[in-house]
Formats: sequence, C-alpha cells, structure tokens
Amino acid sequence: MKSIFLAAVMLVLFTTDALFAQNRGLVPDDYYQFQFISDPQISPDGETVMFVRTVIADDKRTRESSIWIAGTDGDPTPRAFTYGKSDRSPRWSPDGNQIAFLARRNDETKIWSIPIGGGEASPLFSSEHNISDFEWSPDGKRILVSLGKDLEVKSDDEDKTEADVRIVSRSLYLGDGTGILPDRRTHLWVYHIESDSLQQLTWGSEWNARSATFSPDGAHVVYHANPDEGDYEGSYNADLFVIPSDSGSVKQLTHTGARSTAPVWSPDGRTIAFSHAEGRYEREWIYLVGEDGTGKRNAAAELDLIPGNLQWSPDGRNLFFEANYRGGSALFRISIEDESIQPVIQGSFSAGSVTYSNSGEQITFLKHDETMLPEVWTASAPDFKPVQLTQFNHSLLDTLELNRLESFWFENDTGGKSQAFILKPVGWEENNRYPLVLNIKGGPGGMWGHQWFHEFQMMAARGYAVFFTNYRGSHGYGFDHQKAVFQDYGGADYRDNMAGLNTALEKYSWIDPDQLYITGGSHGGFLTNWITAHHPETFRAAVTQRSVSNWISEAGTQAYVPQAMREEFGGSIWENYELYWNRSPLKYADRVKSPTLIIHSERDHITPIGQGQEWYYALKIHDIPVEMAVFSGEAHGLSRTGTPVNLVKRLELILEWFDRYRE
Repeated sequence: MKSIFLAAVMLVLFTTDALFAQNRGLVPDDYYQFQFISDPQISPDGETVMFVRTVIADDKRTRESSIWIAGTDGDPTPRAFTYGKSDRSPRWSPDGNQIAFLARRNDETKIWSIPIGGGEASPLFSSEHNISDFEWSPDGKRILVSLGKDLEVKSDDEDKTEADVRIVSRSLYLGDGTGILPDRRTHLWVYHIESDSLQQLTWGSEWNARSATFSPDGAHVVYHANPDEGDYEGSYNADLFVIPSDSGSVKQLTHTGARSTAPVWSPDGRTIAFSHAEGRYEREWIYLVGEDGTGKRNAAAELDLIPGNLQWSPDGRNLFFEANYRGGSALFRISIEDESIQPVIQGSFSAGSVTYSNSGEQITFLKHDETMLPEVWTASAPDFKPVQLTQFNHSLLDTLELNRLESFWFENDTGGKSQAFILKPVGWEENNRYPLVLNIKGGPGGMWGHQWFHEFQMMAARGYAVFFTNYRGSHGYGFDHQKAVFQDYGGADYRDNMAGLNTALEKYSWIDPDQLYITGGSHGGFLTNWITAHHPETFRAAVTQRSVSNWISEAGTQAYVPQAMREEFGGSIWENYELYWNRSPLKYADRVKSPTLIIHSERDHITPIGQGQEWYYALKIHDIPVEMAVFSGEAHGLSRTGTPVNLVKRLELILEWFDRYRE
C-alpha cells in the first residue's frame, strides 16, 4: 500500500514537472540551441534533397554549417552528408550522381565535389579570388563560376612605410560591415573540368556580371549587368546580355533604360523570363524576351506582387514565382498563355527557397511560421500538398509554450485597409490585463507576419503582448500600398502604426493602456524615435535600434548612393532641406519623455552609429533617462546574422530595459 502511495506521489510530481517544462516560454539563451536549415536542393529525379544545417558553435561566437541529405519520401531519414564546419551551397550534377559545394579549408574557399553514394570530398575548383556563385553546365563537363577579383592585387613584399590611406572617387564606396569597399569586380568564368582550365567570359572595371545561368543546351550564358553606366555612380539600371559559353561576342537582349535582372531560360531555350522595374521605387514585373532580343512583353499585366525565384515548368507553359502576400510567403503560378495567376502553396505560413525536380512533379522548399523555425518540406503534383521532411527543432520547441498570431485589419486615414497582428503573452488569462510592446518593422519595404521571429516569442514569454502592422510602405499588399510612403517618411507609416495600435486597444480590453512599450530597428528605429517625440506620454519605455535620428547627416554618411536619397526625398539636402529636417526625429527630441535604450553597431553603414549618437546626445541634454549599447564589430544585421553571443545580448538588453520600467 505504501509503495502504491509513493508511486502515485511520484506520478503527480513527474506530471507537474512535465507540465511546467512545457509551459515555459522562449528565452534568449534558447537561441544557442536553434538549428538553422537553408538552401534545399532537390535531385534531378526528385527522390532526394540536399540542404544546409547550421548550428551555433560551442564558443557562442561562430556558426558551423554542414550538408545533410534526406529522401523526399522520408527514406532515408535526414542524415549528415558532409562533416566540415563551413560547407554550403550544395548543387546537384545534371546526372544526379554527385554534388558540388562550397567549403573553406585551410583558409581558402573551394568548390568541392562528392559522389552521391558517399566517400571523400575532393576539390573540384579553387581560386585565389572570391567565389560568389557557381552552376553546373547541362552536360556536367563545365562549371560557370562568378569570381570577385580585385582590380589591383597587392604583393606581400610591398613597402610597409606607405601611408594607410584609401582614396575614394565613386558615389558607391561604402559597404555595411566592411567600410570602404575593395576595388573588386565580379565577372564570369567557365571552368573546364577535364582539362582543368579556366576561361574568362566577361571583363569590366566599373561593372559586375550578375545572375548568370547556362542555356538549356549549354551553348550560351545569360546575365544582367550595367556596363554603360557602371554600378558605382548611382544608376539603378541593368540590362540582359547573352554570350557564347566558349567566349565570343556579347549580345545585348534588352535596351530598357530601366532595371532588368534575374534571367531564367525557358526549357526550349527560346525565351528568357526576367524581373523588370522602371525605377528604384517603381513596380516590379515579370517580363519575357526572345533569345534573340525580340518579342519583349509583360508576362502578367495584372501582377501586383514582388516576384522572386522565377522558375519555368518543364513544358514551358507556366512560370512559378515566390512572393510575400498578406503576412505570409507563397508560391504562385503564371500561365504563359492567358497570364492568369494562381496560388500553388499558400496559407498562414511562409514558404520559400523552392527547387524543382526535372519533371516538375516534385518540389522541395522551406516552410516556417511564428511557432516553427524553417524546416524542409516537399510537395508533389498535381495538388502540391506540403509534407514535412525535417524536424530539427521540434525537440526544443515541443517543450515550450509558443503562441500563434491573431490578425485583424484596420482602416487608415485614407479609408484604405492595413493588416495588423497581435501575439498574446504566455500564460494569458481572460480576466487579467497585460503590457504590450509596439514592435515596428524595418524597411519600409518587406513584410512581417507568419514567419519565425524568435524575439516576439521571447517578449511573450516575459509577459508582454506584441503588436505590429505591415504599415503602408510594406510589401505583400500591392504596389499602391507599397508606394504610399514614398517621400513621406514619418507620414503614412507613422499614422498606420498609431491607428493600428489604437484599434488594438479598442479591440482587446485585456491590454493595459498604461503599460505600453515601443521598439523597432532600422526604419522601425526611425519610427520609434519619431513616435516617442510625437507621443511623449504614451510609452513607458522605448528601445530604438540601428535607427535614423537625423536625415541630413544620414544622407551624407550612409552606404547608399546620393541619387537614392535624392529620389526618396524628392531632391538633395540643398534642394529639399525642409523635408529632410522636418522629418528628422532630432528636430523634436526635446519633446521625448520615454526612457530610451539605444542599440547600435559600430560597423553599421546603413544607419551609421552617428545616428544613435546624435539621439543619445539629444536625450541626454534634455535629462531623459537614456543608455546606449554599442556592439563592436557588428553591422546593420546584428539582430539576424550578428555574432551569436552579441545577438543574444541584444535580446536580453531589450527585455531588461522594458522590465526596468514595468509596473
């Protein structure tokens, strides 16, 4: 009897512990356990998929990546295929008997190959120059390589007494995280495997060859470039060019005076599909052009999304593309015959990085949402119903309480509709009231929604609701929505965030209006500064990240070319000074009352650190509680691709700042 009683007690204790473990939310340290899956590549016969698995190294400062393999029918189950620490970009040979991949060994990045049956990897191609991309020829005998080559190569025995100085003369001279750009140009080369010889296809000191791909018969290569105006003086234009793959005369296919990029050959090699935009801030289309440059036309005049990853169906009758759409990312199909557009895979999730078998009957892709990191999925024609292949993160996520987003629409000041999302805090109970964080998307392009964003779940785990909206300027809602913020920063984008927040307060009585907090990064950081200056009594605390505080100084110090800022603001500083200054949060900094944490990175050249420093100075001189966290060695992408230990620290700082000012 005693043993029965003890067993019952142990069962209750075990069950209680298990429930407690399952009910905890996500915390910053969980980031170190995430497994990041990327770049799925389906085999030509559609039976196997290769992909990259990246984990955080034990030092918490580096990431290690290797290539894994799985069967599209679940057999074999996912297993490691390579065992290096920097293996990436797996690409199937046309016959499916081997893969090539990039890996860094002994401080040199090479293209390696390995038989699909296993064995040791062997170097296929190496170069002293930077390998940015590569592709097998259709017959498997050559490799098309994009190499970044320095215009001047310094020898090791150069005079060490020379001054450490760089002279810049171009409009584009800065790179985020790198500072002054190297004089490096990317051009095309063909590597002949059997003869171990390398043949250069393109040359040019002021431009780069991009998005190159073989024709179906391997006789030609198409690419996009801007050789007339160059890539470094502010032009946004690009055209398509074709060159024989054994070298020869270059033929220009498009003469648009606009931007034509990302070409893709039709299966019969007679037509090329490509992305086209008339300007930097204009609508994007899918165009078609004949292999000889004739017959250029719009493939779908009704398209009102931003297409990516164009692929032809094997019969040439359809084009597939990926696009953001109303809080998710989806796969669509365009009929070449009637220009109709139909969703293929769409839902309250994000699907992308799609690759296709030779027959087009089988696809693989990454799928994720707010409760699931990206994993590899597959789908088969004709219905393309998604089937999950990998579950690398389930052992962690299954122990956590992760909430789903709720979506609603609200009316903006023009009578249009904008979509918003809210995430309830972990442990939410109907009769309680909860603090809320207004988290503002960067951009203003891009889109948030049914995607994996760990920081939302971490805020929810700390007891905060999270609200965000895809304000005007965001992608995924049509071009009119996207263009509405053009030359109006701090206008429609600002009003949408506040209108959406006010709608949420009316809609959800459990939100405590006296405990509102605000954060955002990049354009979201700009809006955080702008909103706290215009609503000084609303937010108990703010965290502004990689923000803009002064458009005048931003215009002259950031990496983008002067022409881009001139278009964004309808003129240069001297031509439209009032707009630059009137839309700078710094002008209104004396109104701010919210205690503010500023997060900025030393090597950020998109919103340089001076923007954070100016905001820090302004709040400090007005006696507003303010601190600034400066991350050494980090760039604009700290929150997504930064050194893991710094990325986690950023998350901790945000949560600690809000907690400090929470009732």
